[in-house]
Amino acid sequence: MPLSLTLRLQESAMCRPDAEALVHGEQRLSYRELWQQVLAVAAFLRNQGLEPRARVALLLNNSTAYVSAYYGVLAAGGVVVALNTAAKAVDLSNWLAHCDASWLILDARHAEAGAVSEWCRGRVNVVVVNGAVEATHAWQDVLTTEAAPDVVPVTPDALAAIIYTSGTTGRPKGVMLSHGNLTTNVESILAYLGLRNSDRILNVLPFYYSYGNSVLHTHLAVGGCVVIEDNLAYPHRVMQRLSSERATGFSGVPSTFALLLSRVKLEDYALSSLRYLTQAGGPMPPANIERLRKALPQVRLFIMYGQTEATARLSFLPPERLHDKLGSIGVAIPGVTLDVRNDQGVSAAPNEVGEIWAYGGNIMPGYWNDPEATRAVLHNGWLRTGDMAYRDVDGYFFIQGRKTEMIKSGAHRIHPKEIEEAIAELDGVGEVAVVGVPDEILGQVIKAYILPKPGVTLDPLQVKAHCHKRLASYKIPKSVEFVTELPKTASGKIKKFLLATTTA
Repeated sequence: MPLSLTLRLQESAMCRPDAEALVHGEQRLSYRELWQQVLAVAAFLRNQGLEPRARVALLLNNSTAYVSAYYGVLAAGGVVVALNTAAKAVDLSNWLAHCDASWLILDARHAEAGAVSEWCRGRVNVVVVNGAVEATHAWQDVLTTEAAPDVVPVTPDALAAIIYTSGTTGRPKGVMLSHGNLTTNVESILAYLGLRNSDRILNVLPFYYSYGNSVLHTHLAVGGCVVIEDNLAYPHRVMQRLSSERATGFSGVPSTFALLLSRVKLEDYALSSLRYLTQAGGPMPPANIERLRKALPQVRLFIMYGQTEATARLSFLPPERLHDKLGSIGVAIPGVTLDVRNDQGVSAAPNEVGEIWAYGGNIMPGYWNDPEATRAVLHNGWLRTGDMAYRDVDGYFFIQGRKTEMIKSGAHRIHPKEIEEAIAELDGVGEVAVVGVPDEILGQVIKAYILPKPGVTLDPLQVKAHCHKRLASYKIPKSVEFVTELPKTASGKIKKFLLATTTA
């Protein structure tokens, strides 16, 4: 049985005590120092009477405090509920109430810190990092707690974390992840990425989402180093950090790489240490994949696919198959079985589009306190992902789009991904999102939102003419709108539902 995350971290601390575990700005934390902080957090919570399975929420940006708090909660036998730092107080308090949190570890610099702290009064115990708001305890006092030398033992099926994915004030949806889910996912990712203790990842992904979470856990599990970069607001600074920290890895969502490709010249930076890139969080246009390969020919690019309900990862495309399987999400990761099934739940034939079903040790046990939502997606241990795809004769999967994003225009059922990939091939296109918008006659028509590259001017007729060369006539956008930005989640996914409410 694989070791739990906390025991893997303990092993790293014993084997490589002086090695860098975390780098954040000027702060550099060794494995010995990190482990001591984790034990201090665990001891504090246990001294305060934290019960097994009690929920401890984190409202912290990526930081060394986040990592110490996360692992400290697990070491104390608690359940981590990492909250979206981009959310407002009404949503944050709703999540805290929904999971019945016992504790909240809160960054005083958060814009909603005062309102959330006020809501917690009399309901939730609060620990404050980086300052003082109405709180019961200060973070520095937590870190000075005399640490116990052990951690609370856990079983693989014990609940470890809850991640809220959607449904804020209406109906929160909290994905439950067990210790077994987390360790299984880590082991699978280590197997295909080949991570080792010499690896250094520059991370720009939020830790409170599953992708960033898995980046953190996998590198700490092997004794590697996680270099925390706060955001992508300054792409040149990100590239400079990649170079100066001699990073061996970098992970991003499609918009991450679209931004870098449009704002900086990757080949201008000294990246001899960089050996791999990973991409997940939505489909990357093949045109951008090709641009990345051209700019960084020596770097292995892993295209990946997953869901929060699967802890993080479900499939990967081996870098050596990028050329002949361009556009594919690859094959199932070790320990996972993937299938494509029709509406009757029957396996589809090769090249037949259906819904991806997934089975493995990384599949969640369900949604927190929501048996109805759980029954809708879990069937005899299989997860219905909601993603439409086909599997080719070689067993490689190709996503066509989300079931809920399908455009229904007249008699046609259209997946926007194909149109987005076609438009992305056009020179000057930075990012693109295609949605179905209301139409009185056809029900929906296709609309494309395009973010041009800096200094580039495009014309709607130019875009449509390009689409005519690549697509069937019914897939040509009826309208094209150029924008200065696309609405996105904190993890970089485009919020298409905000675009689909407009008209053509």
